[in-house]
Amino acid sequence: MATNTADRASVHDGPRIALFDLGFRPFFLFAGIAALLLVPLWVYAYLSGHLDLGYYTAVAWHSHEMIFGYTVAVIAGFLLTAVRNWTGIGTPGGKALAGLVALWLAGRIVPLFSGVVPHWMIAVVDTAFLPVLAVTLSVPLLRSRQKHNLVFLIVLAALTAANIMVHLQALGLMQTTAARGVHSAVYLIVFLIVVLGGRVIPFFTERGIAGASTRQWKPVEYFAAGALILLMVLDLAGAAPRAVIVIATLAAIAHGIRLSGWYHRSIWSVPLLWVLHLGYAWLVAGFLLKALSAAGLVNPMLAIHAFTTAGIGTITLGMMARVSLGHTGRAMRIGPAMAWAFALAHLAGVARVLLPIVLPAAYPESVVLAGALWSTAFAIFVIAYAGVLIRPRVDGQPG
Repeated sequence: MATNTADRASVHDGPRIALFDLGFRPFFLFAGIAALLLVPLWVYAYLSGHLDLGYYTAVAWHSHEMIFGYTVAVIAGFLLTAVRNWTGIGTPGGKALAGLVALWLAGRIVPLFSGVVPHWMIAVVDTAFLPVLAVTLSVPLLRSRQKHNLVFLIVLAALTAANIMVHLQALGLMQTTAARGVHSAVYLIVFLIVVLGGRVIPFFTERGIAGASTRQWKPVEYFAAGALILLMVLDLAGAAPRAVIVIATLAAIAHGIRLSGWYHRSIWSVPLLWVLHLGYAWLVAGFLLKALSAAGLVNPMLAIHAFTTAGIGTITLGMMARVSLGHTGRAMRIGPAMAWAFALAHLAGVARVLLPIVLPAAYPESVVLAGALWSTAFAIFVIAYAGVLIRPRVDGQPG
């Protein structure tokens, strides 16, 4: 009988290595490893100032790798898997998938050898991944004529442009584009979560709780997405603070209403649900903090980390856990270890975002504490899910 948790391997799992059978497998595993390693390195750099890659500054490396390294890996794994389900057309597996992973991994490695590798080559290698991923996904999406899903190709193209902005400054060709590129990417990833969250969080809630019924209001759906897009434009264009305050506040209200429609009190007994709801709640907090930062009341970095460390971090961890179970034929239940991982990821957000508000003098300590909590959460994920991602499906089906 197959195990019901990701904390133990099924007795029916065979010896065959299935890591490159479907996109979520390698990308989720490497994303988990990246999350586990990148944050402690950043904490070391933050405390000591000794990390100098020669291509990126320490701050630029941290922001770039958390977005275009970790988060993009999760996006790639999810989309390669979801597009196959949406279209019924296969996405890369085997050597083709291994090649995609190698390209992503090369973007993480080559900056470490900036004294040997020409800087233009570092930029080319890293920026190549997202366009290659987009072209790969465009084949099944265009063949199936799923016009509503072409938005994901547009977002991948926009993320490519954002990544290029980071590299233009790293190459010395521009002076102020790196931060704008990273902030653009954060907004784009939040937009992806808003689109996908509206599809999967209500669905997962209804499937995971007997008798649960969620609500969605079309005007709220359109307004929430529109407010996010308008906020991104205003913020990146350097609009007047008053405009940012108004739109960010309206975005928080719209997304809060949206989340309330998905809520059911029984989610707290299902970790695979509350992790997603809490993650989305952090996005609502990010909009509120954006309004407060525009008013000069809080550090702008707190809003950024509400979106990233807390929101994106918690939601991606929860999605990787759920997708990995579903696509390896396992029941949608996790063991205590992963429930703790979800809680630690949420607490990392509390430490990184809320603790500095309460104790401003403890800002360095909040960075260290958040890093420790985050790294522990993803260490648990890697230990719990490595076997799940490497071994074949427990039901013998392909994927």
